[in-house]
Amino acid sequence: MNTIDISVILLFTVLVVACGISFSSSSKNMKSFFSAGGALPWWMSGLSLFMSFFSAGTFVVWGSIAYEHGWVAVTIQWTMCIAGIIIGFFIAPKWQKTKVLTAAEFIRDRLGLKVQKVYTYIFLAITSFSTGAFLYPVAKIVEVSTGLPIEHTIIILGILILLYTAIGGLWAVVVTDILQFVVLTAAVLIVVPLSLDKIGGLSNFIEKAPEGFFALTNSEYTWGFIVAFGLYNLFFIAGNWAYIQRFTSVSSPSDAKKVGLLFGGLYLISPIIWMIAPMIYRALNPELGGFENEGAYLLMSKEVLPVGMLGLMLGAMIFATSSSINTSLNIAAGVLTNDVFKQFKPNASQKTLVTFGRVATAILGCITIVVALLVPKMGGVVEVVMTLAALTGGALFLPPIWLLFSRYQTGTTILATTFISLAVNGFFKFVAPSMLDIVLSRASEMILGVGLPVVLLGIFEIVLRFRNVEAPGFQRYLNAVEQRSREGEHISEDEKTTDNNKGIRVIGYGIAATGTIMLTLSFIAELGQGVVALLGGVILSVGIFLLVKFRGTRDAAVSL
Repeated sequence: MNTIDISVILLFTVLVVACGISFSSSSKNMKSFFSAGGALPWWMSGLSLFMSFFSAGTFVVWGSIAYEHGWVAVTIQWTMCIAGIIIGFFIAPKWQKTKVLTAAEFIRDRLGLKVQKVYTYIFLAITSFSTGAFLYPVAKIVEVSTGLPIEHTIIILGILILLYTAIGGLWAVVVTDILQFVVLTAAVLIVVPLSLDKIGGLSNFIEKAPEGFFALTNSEYTWGFIVAFGLYNLFFIAGNWAYIQRFTSVSSPSDAKKVGLLFGGLYLISPIIWMIAPMIYRALNPELGGFENEGAYLLMSKEVLPVGMLGLMLGAMIFATSSSINTSLNIAAGVLTNDVFKQFKPNASQKTLVTFGRVATAILGCITIVVALLVPKMGGVVEVVMTLAALTGGALFLPPIWLLFSRYQTGTTILATTFISLAVNGFFKFVAPSMLDIVLSRASEMILGVGLPVVLLGIFEIVLRFRNVEAPGFQRYLNAVEQRSREGEHISEDEKTTDNNKGIRVIGYGIAATGTIMLTLSFIAELGQGVVALLGGVILSVGIFLLVKFRGTRDAAVSL
C-alpha cells in the first residue's frame, strides 16, 4: 500500500471521528444518547440498520465462502433480504409500538425484573463476545492491505471506535453509518467493472470458474442450512437488542415497517455486487489455502483499484465494521445504564446517567478488543461466526419476538426455552464430538440451533392457550406502554426536528468531503479515472444538495 492510500485512510478516519464527536452536545439525556430522541427519519434508521448488520466480516467471512464455493455465498446472504421483508411487514411495527428504550425494558415490563436481570447478564456476555468477532475481520483486512501486525490494528481500531461511540451516542452511530454506506457503495461499485476487465470480461470469468461455481447450494451449505440460516437471520435481525433499537428509534409503526423493507431491498442487490470480486479472484488465483482465502476480496481490490481508492475503501470497511461494533456497544451500554445502574440509582440525574453510559461504553470496548485478539485461537472467524449463530440465534433472539405476539408466555417458559436450547446446542457442539463421537454437520448444527427454540415455544404456547390463562405481567406491560406513549408526547417537535436537521447537515458535510476526495483522486489515478470521477461528482452533488436543502432549517420539519 502506497503513501497516498495510507493518507486517504487517515483523512477518512479524521472525517468519521469528527462527524461522530460533533454530536457530543446533542446527548443531553438518556433518551437522546441511546435512541436519538425516538424520532429518527426512517431512511436514516434503515441505512443504519443495514450498515450495523454489515461489516468487514461480509468481505472476510462471505468473501472467503465466495472464493471457495462460489455463488452459494450470495444465496446465503439473500436469506437476509427475505428476513428484512418479513420483519418490515410483521415485526418491526410491533417493536415500535412498545415505546421502549431497550429490549431489556420490554422484558422487564412483560416478564418482571428477575427475568430481565437473567437475560441482561446473558446478553452482555454474548455481546462482549460477538463484538470481538466483528472487530477481528477489519483488523484482518488492514493486515492484508498494509502488512501491519493484526494485534496492533485490533487495539488501535478498537480504541478509535469506542472513542466516538462513547462521546456521541446513537446519533454518532447513525450519521457515521450513513457516511460509510455512501463511501463503501462507491468503492465496491468501482471494484466490480475493474475486476471483470482484469479477467477479460464476464464470458472469460464464467469459462475459467471451477465446475459448480454458480450453483445455489453445495454439499456443505445445503438447502437445509439455507432455510435454517434464514430463520436465524429472521430471529437475529428482529430480536437482537442492538437492531431492535433501529425499530424503536423512529416515530411511527409505518416508519418502522419502512426500516425493515429498506434493509431487505438493499440485501437483494448488495450480495451480488459484493461477492463478484472474490469469485473472480478464485478464477485468477486458485492457490489460496487455509485462512488465506479470508483476504480474497482485498487481494482482488489491490489488483484493480486506482491509487487512493484502496485506501478510501479500506477506511470505509474499517468504519463499516465499527458500525456493527458501535451499535452493539451503544445498546449494551444502554442496557447497563437504563436496566442495571438506574435500578440501583433511581434518582440519578440525566447527566449522571449519560456519564455512566459513556464509561460503560469504554469498558465494553476494552472487552471487545481482548476478545478480538483471541479469535485466531478459536478456529478462525468463519468458525466463530457460524458457532455463535448456531448456539445463540434461536435461544436468545426468538423468545422476545414471540412475546410480541403472545399474551400467554411467562417468565418460566421463556427462560426454560433459552436455557434448554443453549444447553442442548452447547452439548452437541462441545461435548458430543469427544464423548459420543457425534459431530453435527454445519447444516444440522444450524437446524438444531434455530429449530429447537421454535418447537419448545410452540409446545408451551399450545399448553398455555389450552389453559387460557393470561400471563401475570401482561396487563402491567400494557399499562407501561400507555404511560410511555403519554411521556413521548411531551417531547417537542421542534427539539426532534432540530436534532434531525443537524444529523442531515453533518451527513451532508461528510458526503461532500468524500466526493471531493474522490474527485481529487481521479486526477492522479492511472486507471479507472472516468469511473472514479463520475462517482465522486455524484457523491459531491448529493452532499451539496443536503447542505443547501437543510441550511437554516432548524425550525423546519424534515421532509425526507
